[in-house]
Amino acid sequence: MSYPYFLTVAYAGTGFHGWQIQTSLRSGQGELWKALRAFDAEAPMPQGTGRTDAGVHARAQGVLVHVRKAWEPYRLLMALNAHLPRDLRVMAVQPAPGGFFPRQHAVAKRYVYRLGLGPAADPLQATFRWQVHQAAPLDLEAMARSAAPLLGTHDFSSFRCAECVAKTPVRTLHAIRIQEVEGGADLVFEGSSFLMHQVRIMAGTLVEVGRGRRAEDSLAEVLEARDRVRAGLTAPPHGLCLEKVWYETRWGLGEPSPFGDRDQSR
Repeated sequence: MSYPYFLTVAYAGTGFHGWQIQTSLRSGQGELWKALRAFDAEAPMPQGTGRTDAGVHARAQGVLVHVRKAWEPYRLLMALNAHLPRDLRVMAVQPAPGGFFPRQHAVAKRYVYRLGLGPAADPLQATFRWQVHQAAPLDLEAMARSAAPLLGTHDFSSFRCAECVAKTPVRTLHAIRIQEVEGGADLVFEGSSFLMHQVRIMAGTLVEVGRGRRAEDSLAEVLEARDRVRAGLTAPPHGLCLEKVWYETRWGLGEPSPFGDRDQSR
């Protein structure tokens, strides 16, 4: 008999080759499994919600684990963190309902891409921001206006990397917000699910608009083209963070999605 628990996991992605376990490279999933097996040798591999890219951070990676005995949630959190490296931490633990699977039952995600816009990279933030160097200020208002055609359900082939193996390029993007913060700006993307590198390509394309290197009204044509070469550069991974995941309401894990429990494209 095993007992399922749902973990909220945070990690600084700089030292990881993504979330998904690797044969010889360091991964978030691999480190968590190693910690779990330190006190439960037969524990199966932890199952996460999303496969973050190498170098991408997470504040709320949802993970399902199974252990052989019932734990008080805080004690399980402490036991795991005692065996984890400092750049990966379990932030919360709660019992998981039977039949729940994080990846299958997530209905929406929030990613934040962080830009540094000062004259020099803040050394206390540089690990988590893409520093955009240019003499003229980035036109954040033009970037916000240009993003409008991306909202809704579309074929996002133009914003999908060549290695993406998703069965369909159709995704639903609920919201894009551009928020000024001290020393920079946060690009907030909320959607049902995302293709490989989709957020980073959208961020890189919007930055080209902000720099004046791409027409403000060009993104509708880029989307319609369904051709990766028409979109902008792929922004570097260290500016991106998985900030929040919403799950189907029926599981009682976290707050309900503001976008409802609609099925998501895979």
